[in-house]
Amino acid sequence: MADKRPGTIASLVEAMKSRRTAAVALLSFSSGLPLGLVWIAIPDWMRDIGVDIRVVGLFTLAQAPWSFKILWSPLMDRYVPPWMGRRRGWAAIAQVALLILTLMLAGVGHHPDSPWVVAALALAIAFASATQDIAIDAYAVDVLRPAEQGVAVGARIAVYRAAMFVAGGASITLAGMYSWPLVNVCLALVYLPMLVITWWAPEPETKLPAPKNLKSAVWYPFLGFLSRHRALEILAFVFFYKFADNLVQSLTRPFLNDMGYSDFDRGVALATVGLAATLIGTFFGGLMTTVMGLGHSLWVFGFLQIFSNIGYVLVAGSDINRVLMYGATGFEQLTSGMGTGAFSVLLLRMTQKRFSATQYALFSSLFGLPRILAGPISGFMVDAVGWQTFFWLTIACGIPGMVLLSRFVPLGAREPTFEVESPRRREPLSAGQLAFRGAVGGAGGAVLAAFLMALLAALKAVRMDAEQGFSLSRAFQALFQPVGIADWMQILGMAVFGIICGLFTAAVFAARHGAGQELAVDEPR
Repeated sequence: MADKRPGTIASLVEAMKSRRTAAVALLSFSSGLPLGLVWIAIPDWMRDIGVDIRVVGLFTLAQAPWSFKILWSPLMDRYVPPWMGRRRGWAAIAQVALLILTLMLAGVGHHPDSPWVVAALALAIAFASATQDIAIDAYAVDVLRPAEQGVAVGARIAVYRAAMFVAGGASITLAGMYSWPLVNVCLALVYLPMLVITWWAPEPETKLPAPKNLKSAVWYPFLGFLSRHRALEILAFVFFYKFADNLVQSLTRPFLNDMGYSDFDRGVALATVGLAATLIGTFFGGLMTTVMGLGHSLWVFGFLQIFSNIGYVLVAGSDINRVLMYGATGFEQLTSGMGTGAFSVLLLRMTQKRFSATQYALFSSLFGLPRILAGPISGFMVDAVGWQTFFWLTIACGIPGMVLLSRFVPLGAREPTFEVESPRRREPLSAGQLAFRGAVGGAGGAVLAAFLMALLAALKAVRMDAEQGFSLSRAFQALFQPVGIADWMQILGMAVFGIICGLFTAAVFAARHGAGQELAVDEPR
């Protein structure tokens, strides 16, 4: 049964007196800074200097390390740095790397040789940041007492989002007033006090043993989860619950740019209005999971975060209207924060503590995957149908998440139920059989990606010239006759998507046929 979590302001203040809760909350600021820079500031910067909207959408692929951090999180479970312990030691290493990389980004702030120089640095920053997140998330799971977890969720998300908007919204405003090199230098120097906080943070009261070997650290948390009852439904729900929200937020900054709003207007909308709305939303969302129940919170906040997109439909259909724009941005950020607060409590409840670093990295990676895919998808959707129609389509994209929610939390149920049943034992697959299934899954994923790209291209052609009519075959032919860099990036994106689908397909079949189950006996409980 879940621990009872505090649900009042008084209990929030009491829990924040804990050095453990304070350390976890403050360290979240260091996690939010690089995401704000990579996800918010850099796409706005690139669009402002005239980079093609499709390339700006593809720029969001630099966020990939946050969704694939599961690949190296077992290494951080298995090996311990020589200072500050397993969790704080890795966090300190990542913070030093972030300081250096952000200073390097400042060096190309005035005149980047090409957008790909900035893209390479953004990717490196994302990798260092994802490494830091693995360490800080595992530290939070290890160090917090049960009574502190509920309050810590709201505090962590609020501080995290505050940092994200400081690095994103505030940096856009300040870059318009001064310059990008100065802004990036200031962001880099923030990691110095973060290093002090990492040193000050207490060690966990209970020292958890490391996995016995690297094989156990890698395979059991991943394949062990995939072999669980209804695992694929759980993964699909984690992916789709905030998908509509991610589609909107991936290109909000270029959208406001295209609508004619200035650097100052965009910065105020994100760093002032958006920040206040996010802070209120995350605290409210986290606390209301206790008052309303997690199930009710997921339903109410899920609907609100989907239908808040209507505000951007109105903005896209109007001339410059700052009041409307600020209202739409504030309401969308408020509902997004509430949904994130409730969903983060759900992730904590689903995590098995004996593999806290790796399995929490798995869930958070899946939670962040829609944000990665949303950028390229949104860029091509906007290019095909325009901004206003795009925002209407994002509302429809929120329906699958709510349908999947009903599978675990029927409408009216107070708490979700994730049943755990023993998987059926099946004959293990050979390497050749796994490779074949992976190849089929990869080919299917690539074909699906090609179909969607061609569909969007055909819709764009109709929008640009209605007389030529809708022709999917003509769009397919043009898709495989690349001309510019954006066309080649489309082909690369299809290939990467196919590879990801192939690897995931092979992993699912391996888990369902017994891979990783034998490690359950060997792992400490």
